[in-house]
Amino acid sequence: MSEPIQRKILLGVTGGIAAYKSADLVRRLRDAGYEVRVCMTAAAREFVGPLTFQALSGNPVHVDLLDPSAEAAMGHIELARWADTVLIAPASADFMARLAHGFANDLLTTLCLATEAPIVLAPAMNRLMWANPATQRNRALLEGHGVRLLGPGSGGQACGEVGEGRMLEPLEIVASLEAGRRGCLSGRTVLLTAGPTREPIDPVRYISNRSSGKMGFAVAAAAARAGARVQLVAGPSALPTPAGVERVNVESAEEMLQAVNARVESADIFVAAAAVADYRPAQTATAKIKKHAEAMEIALERTEDILKTVAARSRPPFTVGFAAETDELAAYAEDKRRRKKLDMVAANWVGGETGFDTDDNALEVFWEGGHRSLGRQSKAKLAEQLVELIAEQYEKKNSA
Repeated sequence: MSEPIQRKILLGVTGGIAAYKSADLVRRLRDAGYEVRVCMTAAAREFVGPLTFQALSGNPVHVDLLDPSAEAAMGHIELARWADTVLIAPASADFMARLAHGFANDLLTTLCLATEAPIVLAPAMNRLMWANPATQRNRALLEGHGVRLLGPGSGGQACGEVGEGRMLEPLEIVASLEAGRRGCLSGRTVLLTAGPTREPIDPVRYISNRSSGKMGFAVAAAAARAGARVQLVAGPSALPTPAGVERVNVESAEEMLQAVNARVESADIFVAAAAVADYRPAQTATAKIKKHAEAMEIALERTEDILKTVAARSRPPFTVGFAAETDELAAYAEDKRRRKKLDMVAANWVGGETGFDTDDNALEVFWEGGHRSLGRQSKAKLAEQLVELIAEQYEKKNSA
């Protein structure tokens, strides 16, 4: 019998009193079957010495970006490639800010920028620091980049205050990692569309919409963390590709349809989160249209409905649509689900500070004989809940 593959985790320890918990976390991770290597910031070494982590992990501790002995072989790059998962526990407010804004001014931030492995943070800070709008903006940025946050927990803090900001206990962190590794979508292939499309009027102008792609990218990241193979067909978006996701970039509705048709045969689940243009110019000018007349009319024609096309296949995947509405949300969402023969519809309000290009959202999810409200929260957390719901309904349908 072959030996089980040992999972490799890089544990980053940043400055804070919760660093003492990280010593126990190393032991708990090794008990769970992980090989652990530790990287410490300068501030972390003020709380716990590197020798403690070296003794507990059985590996040298990494502390310096410009270590001559390591850099001769590009040590920081090798360490970034070595890890299956990068876990930062505790993650201080300072570290979250630097990582959110792409700093690479020490070994740990450099490793995070250089790795393709999933990054997980266990925040730890004073309750007011956690609640500060700057920290919450950084949280939203990190989650938008596909970084997973565990906690923080709530309770008594070393400063004597009580509230949200405690680092989760080591056993809670290990349990969360293990739950994510097993994954509710393990062994499944998820095909997903996200972002807007652009329908050209001429070589300069196009018809599009306000979709940022944030919700679709968050769902792709959550599905990958849930163990699925994820193929993301993305309209124009500057968002980074989530860890573990295969990305195909397209521009128009026609290109998105072709990309979906080329991949849908092998998909178990299709999630149509893209805001696809309903109409495109009937003719595209080959040269820039000059401003001659006071008014201009453009004839439009319907684009092919990608979601309806997939759902109408002889053997369709489990098909999930999105609906963005300004009024009568439930009625329009249910009508869309029945009319297009979808397995599920996730609907949200748009307008004002809700929906497009925001970091938070709320969803009303409908399926045959069921409905669930997912309250307003970060799109990353919302995506986690939606993916769990999709997995639950997928399993029910396929076990019937």
